[in-house]
Amino acid sequence: MATRERAKIVVKKSEPDDVADEQIEQRKRPDNGRFRLQVDRQTKASFMTSDDAEKAGLAIKKQFPIVQVTVYDSAEAVSKVIDLSPETSGQSVN
Repeated sequence: MATRERAKIVVKKSEPDDVADEQIEQRKRPDNGRFRLQVDRQTKASFMTSDDAEKAGLAIKKQFPIVQVTVYDSAEAVSKVIDLSPETSGQSVN
């Protein structure tokens, strides 16, 4: 009986460069400001002043009232929730 040649299985190993590229993409951007704008507990931007952060947060809250918008002060470790009041939302109260 003739012997049959066995098929070779070639397994490719992943390159270590692929892992390094993925880690670079996940790197956090440096924060430039003290006040961080957070939407649903995710930091979206940082600002130098509280007023600028609150204005940006209020604009987001007006456009998307269902999301939770906060301004986090990194120096004092305090969060301020941005809520829509009747004056800021433009709706009248009866």
